[in-house]
Amino acid sequence: MKKVAVLQSNYLPWKGYFDLIHDVDVFLFYDQVQFTKSDWRNRNRVKTAAGVKWLTVPVGSHIHRRIDQVEIHDKVWAAKHWKSLQQSYSKAPHFHRYQDYLRWFYLDNQWSSLSFMNQQLTQHVARDWLGISTEFAQAPKFGDELRRQDRLLAVLHSVGAGLYVSGPAAKAYLETDRFSAASIDVLWKDYSGYPVYDQFYPPFEHAVTILDLLFHVGPDAPWYVWGWRDEARATARA
Repeated sequence: MKKVAVLQSNYLPWKGYFDLIHDVDVFLFYDQVQFTKSDWRNRNRVKTAAGVKWLTVPVGSHIHRRIDQVEIHDKVWAAKHWKSLQQSYSKAPHFHRYQDYLRWFYLDNQWSSLSFMNQQLTQHVARDWLGISTEFAQAPKFGDELRRQDRLLAVLHSVGAGLYVSGPAAKAYLETDRFSAASIDVLWKDYSGYPVYDQFYPPFEHAVTILDLLFHVGPDAPWYVWGWRDEARATARA
């Protein structure tokens, strides 16, 4: 049974996003949908000495556009974000492991597409830093005349999905009986129980960018995302 997740691209996603990617065989970026302001598409959070801080990619206030249509025109945001990461995390145990790529990402590029930028960074983190082997692809485009869930079902059918893994927020609107009728099972992702680690600037905060975890624990990061759960299951079966 092919396990599939379908999500919009996010900027510097938190560990739960990568936990979901790890759970599936195919992860589809679904950026052909409405861009939403004050959301995770163009911002995320970091820990600082002054508390949790938002890092936001400026993309303007126009809301009548899809995520894959959002352009980045500001030329100075990237240097500011890189400086913020350096100020907050340069003394973290594993900052040095990732700084060369991040310096290249922020200082040696002029990203123009929010969607493309988000996807490139997400795939790099997943494959090169977390060792995730999940296949990445773009969700196929279907006409706007289809209802929201009709489009999602069409996307899942197009890749032969037998199991759709979704975040728990979708419980509020997803009609699971329609998925059952289409021979697609639905599994709700559980984001609870993540272990804490030695994080700068207490109190501990889970809902921050994956970079926070990587800077603090380095190659051990996969254990804090999904490895602890696999270990608990193995112990329970023993």
